[in-house]
Amino acid sequence: MDTPMSKNRFLLFNLLAFAIVCVWGTTFVSSKVLIINGLRPIDAFFYRFLIAYICIWAIAPRKLFCDSLKDELLAVALGVTGGSAYFMAENTALQISTVTNVSLIVCTTPILTALLLSIGNRDERMNRRQIIGSLVAFAGMVLVVLNGKFALKLSPVGDLLAFVAAWAWAFYSLITKLLAPKYSNLFIIRKVFFYGLLTLVPVLFFSGLTTDIAIFRKPAVWLNLLFLGLVASLVCYVLWNLVMKRIGVVKASNYIYFNPVVAIITASIVIGERITPFAMLGTAMILIGMYQVENVNSGLHTDI
Repeated sequence: MDTPMSKNRFLLFNLLAFAIVCVWGTTFVSSKVLIINGLRPIDAFFYRFLIAYICIWAIAPRKLFCDSLKDELLAVALGVTGGSAYFMAENTALQISTVTNVSLIVCTTPILTALLLSIGNRDERMNRRQIIGSLVAFAGMVLVVLNGKFALKLSPVGDLLAFVAAWAWAFYSLITKLLAPKYSNLFIIRKVFFYGLLTLVPVLFFSGLTTDIAIFRKPAVWLNLLFLGLVASLVCYVLWNLVMKRIGVVKASNYIYFNPVVAIITASIVIGERITPFAMLGTAMILIGMYQVENVNSGLHTDI
């Protein structure tokens, strides 16, 4: 039987998941500001992860390596799927394809994550009610992203890279689940930042890295880099792994559907983009769908 304390903690971690996604939903505008002020997408990713990696050393365990070669290779995979591959694929897709296409495709991550976990983990499989709720939330996300403009332009290469990003984050969630019982959360995240940076080096060898001091002196640049590095990367990655452990990978991943909602609200405030009735309807559908996914008694964890 679920105690009031366990239910309260379960609710707390769901609220935390929503808060994290709200932060991540604002990062598009933040990254856009960096690009406008002279940084490239690869620069923004490198510096945000570098800031996060330097800062996590102050709180992470001093242990350097995993207990086995297999686990160390899984840590490398975390750095690729949750770092270099994900951000390079998504940012490059945004340069080739439309924001609408990329947003729609990347937000298939919850479905892909559920598919991967359902293959080998019976405990993470969704029941019929949760599947319907997830599909309703996905349909709502589509309405939010389209925002009343029902015209998609196909871009095979860009759209394929967006799918790579979606699959990368799905695998990141799966690998995190494998390593979480063996190592501390801070140790795992430190590995993500380290291998995310390390696996980006070959790309930087050919593209170079922006080091113009004049660019970094701009408040818009260093303030947004600090936000992306300390809040969106360091704090949110640590908390997100904790959320996945407490409420389950599938349920946590479904909160990603709120990303476009936050992004469109932020864009409305910062750059004056209009929010249409379609976006409001989509937001309502996301809320209804998430209620269906989360409001399942069997989903409560009592071992928190």
